[in-house]
Amino acid sequence: MLDAHIHIEKGPYDLEWIKEFVDQGIAMGMDEINLLEHSHRFTDFAPAYKEIRAYSRYQEEWLARRNCIPLESYLRLVRECKRQSFPIRVRFGLEVCYIPGYEDFLRPFIQREEWDFVTGSVHWLHGFGFDHKVEFWEGKDVDLLYRDYFNQMLDLIQSGLFTVLAHPDSIKCFNHRPSYDLTGTYYQLAEALVERQMSAEQNSGLFYRFAHPRWGMEPEMLKIFMDKGVDVITASDAHHPSEVGLYIREMSKELED
Repeated sequence: MLDAHIHIEKGPYDLEWIKEFVDQGIAMGMDEINLLEHSHRFTDFAPAYKEIRAYSRYQEEWLARRNCIPLESYLRLVRECKRQSFPIRVRFGLEVCYIPGYEDFLRPFIQREEWDFVTGSVHWLHGFGFDHKVEFWEGKDVDLLYRDYFNQMLDLIQSGLFTVLAHPDSIKCFNHRPSYDLTGTYYQLAEALVERQMSAEQNSGLFYRFAHPRWGMEPEMLKIFMDKGVDVITASDAHHPSEVGLYIREMSKELED
């Protein structure tokens, strides 16, 4: 079993911290764990977040607390870990916020040889951090946000920058739903993913972090992805060792059935 999306940001960048994730992965029956960090943590990526910082005081302060370490500090850990031998497979990558217009800026970071994979995600819509607080949705045009979200996701896939698509419908995090049918959108995304040979996550994070009614993608989205031959991989979106492998067994069984 695979847990393809595990953040290590809550602890020190050292081998003892990594071993906690490995030990929990073993305890949860994982054969492989994929460790990564958010691009917003690293000062090297700061220019890409200019519009996001300017969107609101809340987002400016949120980023100021997180965008505070150099990428090299993470790379040193990755290199050290790659010299080690672990009881299960451990891979390292990066979760990069896809921000339209910054493709050329992001490319040199993404193409570094240290990464085993690079996960692309949509977290910001014209500067708006849609998955931060439910009250920030007040007065928003839900249909417009959904269209912007999936248009941006399609651009992410077609950019050719990434190997994995993170949590493909996390726009539903606070249970807002569009008034229009998404079937055509799901097919469009599935075809683009297959063309680019990208994986897509069946991610349990919304289920246990947002108390969402089900893990992963909407059933119709998942079915279309599977029918079209998208490589769907399981992921917990863990932010602490105790969350590694959460609901991976259940999601794996669902994908096999």
